[in-house]
Amino acid sequence: MHRTPSRRASVLVAAVSSLSLLTAACGDGDSPADGDAATNGKNAEASPNAPTKKGMTVGFLPKQVNTPYFDVADGGGEEAVKSLGSTFKEVGTDQGADASEQVSHINDLTAQKVDAIAVSALDPDALCDSLKKAMDQGIKVVTFDSDTKPECRYAFVSPASAEDIAVRQLELLGEQIGYKGDIAILSAAQTATNQNAWIKSIRKELEDARYKDMRLVDIAYGDDEAEKSYRKAEELLGEHPKLKGIISPTTNGIKAAAKYLSQSDSKGEVKLTGLGAPNDMRPYIKDGTVEAFLLWDPARLGRLAGHTAVALASGQISGREGQMFLAGDMGWFQLSADGVITLGDPTVFDADNIDDYDF
Repeated sequence: MHRTPSRRASVLVAAVSSLSLLTAACGDGDSPADGDAATNGKNAEASPNAPTKKGMTVGFLPKQVNTPYFDVADGGGEEAVKSLGSTFKEVGTDQGADASEQVSHINDLTAQKVDAIAVSALDPDALCDSLKKAMDQGIKVVTFDSDTKPECRYAFVSPASAEDIAVRQLELLGEQIGYKGDIAILSAAQTATNQNAWIKSIRKELEDARYKDMRLVDIAYGDDEAEKSYRKAEELLGEHPKLKGIISPTTNGIKAAAKYLSQSDSKGEVKLTGLGAPNDMRPYIKDGTVEAFLLWDPARLGRLAGHTAVALASGQISGREGQMFLAGDMGWFQLSADGVITLGDPTVFDADNIDDYDF
């Protein structure tokens, strides 16, 4: 698998040279205040020098198992957790977007007394009660790929900032349609926090003067299901005959939309971009259905989630803004506001580079 460059860069030298300062800043002796588990946990003492605990169990709960994206992401998580001397446990459902199934799995992991849970949330609200119960039991909760409310976890591993991902997708589509014409969005679940954050940013970016001749005419939801996303792509073209482009910020959605376009009379006329996996999208790049799309490396995202979960459970971080921790050979990462940890910039894939990647 092709690896994107580490975020080690200049922050590594600064971080290594100031570990003693970080220890004082992160473990300042504040006692937990009265309040919920997340607030108390983030106020707990933490030190980047704390030893990594061994023999723990980290549960990984993706949106959906047995999908290419989460197979790779969870594989990265497994690699990280095992390399740190703990046990990786993947749970989940392959039945599509069902938040109640995620709640059930969280409750099971809590009953099993795992040390940490890493979850890609299908719904920002539906999971909160079960995650808070896990936190009350001392379980460290980290979200990755798709977040829940900040009070329902200690940290969120974000692929990139919502604005950066949204703006880049819109730019790609704008370049392909000459910044003119009707466009639509084919999203995943209507409750998915990452999807909604990107859609919100796309709407805001469309107010920029360079998009004055582009109009968002519809948003469809395929629930990350191949057949439903295929039908929704078909419906979008049927309902909007003047449609010039589609943004699908979901790997299952863009693949299904590409499949439909490749078989339709609109191939090459209606442009498609969004977030996709290179192995899924390679045939559609090769046959000209899609010109370019983007994504981060899901293996690195999963690895960072695994490192974050172990760092939380080891007391190296507690979820407070400004704390830093070492994620193996990926380098040092710092928590920003609300415990957000950003992986880095996404990669644009096109005919020139897609054969360089294998995931």
